[in-house]
Amino acid sequence: MKEVSIISDDKIGLLADISYLLGKSNINIESVSATSVGGKAVINVLVKNREKTKNVLQKNGFKVSEHDTFFINIKDKPGHLAEISKMFSDAEINLDNVHLVSKDGKNVIFGLTVSKGYERAREIVKYYLLDKEQP
Repeated sequence: MKEVSIISDDKIGLLADISYLLGKSNINIESVSATSVGGKAVINVLVKNREKTKNVLQKNGFKVSEHDTFFINIKDKPGHLAEISKMFSDAEINLDNVHLVSKDGKNVIFGLTVSKGYERAREIVKYYLLDKEQP
């Protein structure tokens, strides 16, 4: 899945504006997270067509960056995310973004984004990847 991040001055209606532009362009948002820090908004959208999304947003004056996101499925138990995070820390790979996508009481699906070392990051968690056969 492709992630597009939008950084903008925080204002009322920002998410409404962005989602309207994407909907009008027939771009479906698969997942979204938004936060506001120090007057700035950071909105991350997961989409199937990153280039189209990026073009629509840039044409409308938004500053965007793009990243590849991969998904892992781990047991829903205390400390398991800490174990996974430590694996990245030990490999000196920075997790830029973590999305909790789904939780059913037994398992949790997370979307993970790294800015450097994408293939190496996937290798580290290969047994948890959703797009590969599980052991």
